[in-house]
Amino acid sequence: MKIAVVGTGYVGLVAGACLAETGNDVVCADIDAGKIDRLNRGEIPIYEPGLEPMVERNLREGRLSFTTDVAAAVREAEVIFIAVGTPPGEDGSADLQHVLAVAETVGRNMPADGPEKIVITKSTVPVGTANKVRAAIRRHTDRPFHVCSNPEFLKEGAAVQDFMKPDRVVVGVESEHARARLAELYAPFVRQGNPILFMDIASAEITKYAANAMLATRISFMNTIAHLCEAVGADVGLVRQGIGTDDRIGPAFLYAGIGYGGSCFPKDVKALVHTLRETGVDPAILEGVEKVNAQQKKVLLERVTERYGEDLSGRTFAVWGLSFKPETDDMREAPSLDVVRGLVSAGARVRAHDPEARHEATRHFADLLAEGGLTLCEHNYDCLDGADALLVLTEWHAYRTPDFERIRTGLREPLVFDGRNLWDPARMAETGFEYVSIGRTPAAPAVAA
Repeated sequence: MKIAVVGTGYVGLVAGACLAETGNDVVCADIDAGKIDRLNRGEIPIYEPGLEPMVERNLREGRLSFTTDVAAAVREAEVIFIAVGTPPGEDGSADLQHVLAVAETVGRNMPADGPEKIVITKSTVPVGTANKVRAAIRRHTDRPFHVCSNPEFLKEGAAVQDFMKPDRVVVGVESEHARARLAELYAPFVRQGNPILFMDIASAEITKYAANAMLATRISFMNTIAHLCEAVGADVGLVRQGIGTDDRIGPAFLYAGIGYGGSCFPKDVKALVHTLRETGVDPAILEGVEKVNAQQKKVLLERVTERYGEDLSGRTFAVWGLSFKPETDDMREAPSLDVVRGLVSAGARVRAHDPEARHEATRHFADLLAEGGLTLCEHNYDCLDGADALLVLTEWHAYRTPDFERIRTGLREPLVFDGRNLWDPARMAETGFEYVSIGRTPAAPAVAA
């Protein structure tokens, strides 16, 4: 099929590359000329495992191209994916101006003949958006076309795998023609038997928000349980095992930590809260999820100030991990933003490392870097020299089995604040560490008799 993907952000780039991988002729369009030039040279603006070689291969073999001519891309395509950003407004609602601008472009560039176009919202959009897209297109054309909703369920760090072998494909359609063409388009991705779930458009639009809100709820729920465990001397890891082995619950997204971040969960929970309020549905559950998460991002900072006092002047802290999760360079809404800024605001200096997010950290922390409050280190062990304590903020694989003796001797004192529960408290105590984690009894270092 001839496909246009409008928007070369995270979703658009992954979708375009994966659709080209299965033999389609894909044009990814974006108004950012600098980004398009880099993409045509095979330079990928995000870190996502497996994406760069896929883009390079499909560029080389002619199935994938990048352009700034959005109008030409939509004129030539039968299937048009709208994958532009929907940033949150001040009230939490999704900003649809970019989505509707693409719809207007589609309407203005509808050819007089050829196959009926299928216009698909791939961006995360609130219920009712398809109606607005349809109206925007119809203002400019009398030609028949089909509007669909096809929400993405991509996990950063595993997006290529998620697209190529999805748990399910959700498609909201309004016509048999669109249903048949999209069943054909997605057939290569569900050969192992996972379903394509066709439904009405409103249900598809809600599904994306409901899925992310459910996952965010599980995270905030476990963080609440973690506080209970700390209050009574229980271990949240054992509680997780006890409930996660229940088939009705399962173990996923039940890890206690310092909260969720990224481009999806915070934005989508806010947008769903806004939609619930607009429709007169009580959003109390999700308001609680947001409140818990906002508090959880400050937990490690609170632990540090409990240990050292509110004034951290003269202190230096090593930080491992800046991205909101491993296997991505994304720092949007990352807990590290709160923790690092909080430490520096209290007078401390921070030495930080992340395997992939260094360039993003340079952008997010430009002021702290310029003022000298933050130093970015090339290697994780470089952060330790002379630091009062180590804070672990992201559970990168490279941090899971480190040289503990090197950590202990590098720090001024063997103190670790682990926001991701990477290490075993008993082992840390045995090796001489004071170890503070989330939802587990703090482990004091062993004292020789």
